[in-house]
Amino acid sequence: MNGSRASAPEGSASLGAPAAGAWEELVTAALLGTERRTPPGCPPGRQAPVALLDAAAVETVRRRAGLRPARTATRPEPAAPDPRPPLPSAAARRLSLLLADRPGTPGGSGRRGTAPDLMELLPQWLAAANAHGFAAPPQTLPALLDAARGRTDLRPAALEFAGPRALWLARLNTDWRFALRSTPGGGTALPGVEETERIQRLWQEGLFAERVSLLAAIRAREPAAARELLETTWPTERAEDRLMFLDSLRTGLRPEDEPFLERALADRSRNVRATAAELLSALPDSALAARMAVRAGACVALDHTNSAAGMSGGGGDASGGPSLVVEAPHECDAGMERDGVVAKAPSGRGERSWWLGQLVEAAPLGSWPGRLGGRTPEEIVALPVADDWRSELHAAWCRAAVRQRDAGWARALLGSPSTPEAGGPGAVSLAERAKLLATLDAAERAEWVAGFIATHGLSEAFQLLGVCAVPWAPPLGRAVVDALDIARDAGSYPWSFSGVMGLAERCLDPCEAGRLDGLLAIPDEGEDASPGAGTYWAEAFQRLVGTLRLRAAMAEELATDARVGDA
Repeated sequence: MNGSRASAPEGSASLGAPAAGAWEELVTAALLGTERRTPPGCPPGRQAPVALLDAAAVETVRRRAGLRPARTATRPEPAAPDPRPPLPSAAARRLSLLLADRPGTPGGSGRRGTAPDLMELLPQWLAAANAHGFAAPPQTLPALLDAARGRTDLRPAALEFAGPRALWLARLNTDWRFALRSTPGGGTALPGVEETERIQRLWQEGLFAERVSLLAAIRAREPAAARELLETTWPTERAEDRLMFLDSLRTGLRPEDEPFLERALADRSRNVRATAAELLSALPDSALAARMAVRAGACVALDHTNSAAGMSGGGGDASGGPSLVVEAPHECDAGMERDGVVAKAPSGRGERSWWLGQLVEAAPLGSWPGRLGGRTPEEIVALPVADDWRSELHAAWCRAAVRQRDAGWARALLGSPSTPEAGGPGAVSLAERAKLLATLDAAERAEWVAGFIATHGLSEAFQLLGVCAVPWAPPLGRAVVDALDIARDAGSYPWSFSGVMGLAERCLDPCEAGRLDGLLAIPDEGEDASPGAGTYWAEAFQRLVGTLRLRAAMAEELATDARVGDA
């Protein structure tokens, strides 16, 4: 009997089955019930259910015994070796705890009372581990990839730490395919600049994300080679792709890019033209910057004749010192549009002020002292401006300082952090001030924000703190702690400071923990204090101190492991 089954031709009804479709008939009988349908060869009656089960058992054996063995699947190739030293035991245990605290994981707690929020410490831990050059323990890779899948901000550091094994796993699990999209060539090493054939093949045949990553990587190493690669396919690229590729030229932008960007000013896509114009305006010696300087200079002039009466803004000489007069453009001509000026103003915005702002923003800041009597940026910003043009003019200078990364103009526009205007003459919003601060070096940025907090408190400082380097410099850390202490003693509504407290947990230097011990007790609540405020403040400071000490322990574990590895 076995021989007859083995010799049955492939594709026959069922090897050893009594009839084609027997299993389907049994399923139908089970669904309808034996009172309405009995299995083949069995009369209706009390024995029909038993006969149905017996027939199903026999047919199950037939189906299983008659299956031909499947072809053996090809065994996956092993993961590429990771040459980095393994993460030693103490740091590995710490990583497991950080990953286990993710919301939605068994045992994950998230924020709870005075306990630190471990998931928020994971980015810092990954950055430190990558700086030491450790490899991830293989058993932590699934949780690490799950964490990176849920938080895009974690992906660069997590994938760097995970190494080649994560890419190997990503090919086997569709939930982790983002790891392949984040790496040019699906995890293969980037070709070197000299590997022309590999570069051309990936550029011509790769997925869009792979091509973007390849172009960015080459641009970081050899800016000219990246631009030349882009030029080979530029006319045939889609408009949205051209925009993304053009944006990669921000890295290493140099005068040699000008001819290509000038050609892009005639692109069919308005967004591509605007991006090309923005990049050219960031090159102070470009032809576009020179054209914009002429246009903007024709709109803003120094007036020695008018008195300060009627001038907007402070800083003018009441006895009739010089001032700035503004004559905004009366039209947006074709040349302006070609150079990136958008003709149609947004809703609620006047056309002339809209055009003026774009011209001043794109004009080189270095051209203004020569046009305005050799004055410094501070002196120019202090001049009164006629006819209520001051806010528009200074806001455009703010955008120009950010675009051109001009720290001198940024200082002038920020002004002193202790000024009554709480941000200087040109900063029109907290977001604008934050962008200006980003042009300064880390120490100067921290000093300015510390002065701002000391004068104005924390209520408006959240955005400014976000641009400061981590860990915060000692003056900034002390300013934040002192302001929190003042808010606590004043009985302020404590939950409004939760955002700053969360930033302090991640950004305050761990060595500041000792200064906070005196703030851990529950303060006496005054009559005007919010109910429960004292308990909240005590818990918040306890969590802050606990988090700082945990961060110190994390750093020590990694540093100790590094010393052991060096030994």
